[in-house]
Amino acid sequence: MGVKLILTGATGLVGEGVLLECLQHPQVESVLIVNRKPYKGVPNAKLKEVIVADFFKLENVSDQLKGYDACLYCAGVSSNGVNEADYTRITVDIPLHFANVLLDLNPGMIFSHVSGSHTDGSEKGKIMWARVKGKVENALMKLPFKNVYNFRPGFMKPTAGQQNIKGYYKVINWLSPLLKLVFPGQLSTMREVGLAMINSVLRGYAKQVLEVVDIKALAKSA
Repeated sequence: MGVKLILTGATGLVGEGVLLECLQHPQVESVLIVNRKPYKGVPNAKLKEVIVADFFKLENVSDQLKGYDACLYCAGVSSNGVNEADYTRITVDIPLHFANVLLDLNPGMIFSHVSGSHTDGSEKGKIMWARVKGKVENALMKLPFKNVYNFRPGFMKPTAGQQNIKGYYKVINWLSPLLKLVFPGQLSTMREVGLAMINSVLRGYAKQVLEVVDIKALAKSA
């Protein structure tokens, strides 16, 4: 029997890319995606979906969130045009609430969370988004999950067939050979991110904060 996973953010670039890897992976038994709006991908026997308009209000679906081995938390927003209070609510308050609900329902669960490259773990830097992401990383690592992993991907080349690709990621996809030369430590594929997140559940990793080099190494682990 494989692992049973909860995944958020399936309607975004990272979540969709991770989901596609989960659905193809032989050691993933099932995936429950928790979304604010329906996922419009191809139906799959492994896939279930729960629509929750407000992640602060999970009471009505709590029974459906029981019995899972791990959560791959891929939901999030860009900080562009968002003030610090609103960005903190989305980036810190919501995932922490979600994590605490799952922890109560699934003791022993693993929580793997997508953060971002150059996140500020000190929470004291001048860059707002980096401080805020550092805050949620640190808070999650204090929760009594079996394990917590924070993934810090950089530039990501989308997986073929992904639907939720914003304009600038189409450019990244086109420029990926050049980016690999200019920023060799900052480029990975969505496939590598997805496999690394799955392997964090199946095999674990020595670090709780995974930079691009760690993501690539974990993706290759057998």
